[in-house]
Amino acid sequence: MEGDIYSSFGNGGHVDGKVLQTFQKSFVQVQDILDQNRLLINEINQNHESKIPDNLSRNVGLIKELNNNIRRVADLYADLSSSFTRSMEASSEGDSAGMYEPDGKASQKRIRSG
Repeated sequence: MEGDIYSSFGNGGHVDGKVLQTFQKSFVQVQDILDQNRLLINEINQNHESKIPDNLSRNVGLIKELNNNIRRVADLYADLSSSFTRSMEASSEGDSAGMYEPDGKASQKRIRSG
């Protein structure tokens, strides 16, 4: 299924291999962090259910680690979004023929034939 996503980007010819490689690397990083979060959550739950004071105090550090991981995932997605936007803008600069002004608003310019 992942191959379908990447190949659909490539079919339009707008996204080059380097961009796809960056996306794939970021998605792998996100998945690794999410897998780690699943393990952290399981350990936090077990410690909580045990009601052992040492385990409960250990949860403080585990929850901080979980929060940092969530922050990292949010940052990775923000970076992905920015990268994707930049790559789409760069690939469409020649295609738009002045359809958008530098401020992002649509212009009324038309391309004359002949």
